[in-house]
Amino acid sequence: MKFIVSSSVLLKHLSTINGVIASNPIVPILENFLFNLDGGVLTVTASDMQTVMITEVEVESKDKGAIAVPAKLLLDTLRSLPEQPVQFNVDEDTFGTELVTANGRYKLAGENPMDFPRVPQVNRNFAIDMDSDTLGSAISNTIFATSTDDLRPAMTGVFVQLGESFTTFVATDGHRLIRYRREDVQSSNSTSMILPRKALNLLKSSLPAEVLPVKAEFSNSNAFFSFGNIKMICRLIDERFPDYENVIPQNNPNKMKIERADLLSSLRRISIYSNKTTHQIRLKISASELVISAEDLDYSNEATERMGCEYDGEEMEIGFNAKFLIEMLNNLSAKTISLEMSQPNRAGLIIPQEKEENEDTLMLVMPVMLNTYA
Repeated sequence: MKFIVSSSVLLKHLSTINGVIASNPIVPILENFLFNLDGGVLTVTASDMQTVMITEVEVESKDKGAIAVPAKLLLDTLRSLPEQPVQFNVDEDTFGTELVTANGRYKLAGENPMDFPRVPQVNRNFAIDMDSDTLGSAISNTIFATSTDDLRPAMTGVFVQLGESFTTFVATDGHRLIRYRREDVQSSNSTSMILPRKALNLLKSSLPAEVLPVKAEFSNSNAFFSFGNIKMICRLIDERFPDYENVIPQNNPNKMKIERADLLSSLRRISIYSNKTTHQIRLKISASELVISAEDLDYSNEATERMGCEYDGEEMEIGFNAKFLIEMLNNLSAKTISLEMSQPNRAGLIIPQEKEENEDTLMLVMPVMLNTYA
């Protein structure tokens, strides 16, 4: 089996799907890319048993065949080569693979392609279409708030609720919650699922710079995404997502409007002086002024800043984890945000005041108990 391909084109395709390959896979065969050659099209598959990514590369060949090739060795070789045509010669009896370039030969020990796990077939119960920008926004706006606690698997992914009027994407780690809605993504089938964080990160990084249509299809156990020459299949998280609607406080009489960028800059400066474990900062809000302060009692460090704001409500002092606030504000693009609260021990809501077309964002952050320093 022989084929010729551009070194840079192959490298680009392999780099897109390489993130699937685990550093310490369950079975050794998963350290390989699966190459399937059918004339002028080379299909490359990478898998970690939970997520599969597939890409297609145009090559020069009239042969058919398959081989499993060590991913790291091949990628390291391609990265160090200048752009040039590379010929692959595969011995289908020994699985030995030889790369021939203008001035070199490289031999890799391939493996039997039959040992590579089969790509799961998705019994596509239903499908939705969206563009790559919309999908990218939905992932970027939620994934940072997913939990890393494997003891609560439902919260390690993004909950997706498809509906006739809009689709809702929700992520929470127990300390904060993001609800992101898209009115331009609709489905006649109302259903919900939890997409795993790793698959969404891979999907986000492989989305192209230009806007492409994305087809998303779902079965009871898998999701299937396809765009351009990339396909991804991932296993859904089979758990019950927390009832997030009940967590969102409905009555928040204390509302503060403030410039997002100014607040973000201030929080970044003040957080330098906060305790490195709790990242606790204090917000003291009155009619037209916000005082942000932090103190690290272990090192006697402290900082205070004053800012102008519009505030409607009772004077309030409330504590938050600065790291969470910074990350949430950083993921918004609105010029002005509203922080809505009821009491210092109840969750606060961050709501962007300038809404992008077809999208609706609500961010919830839990307060922290304030230390009683003067």
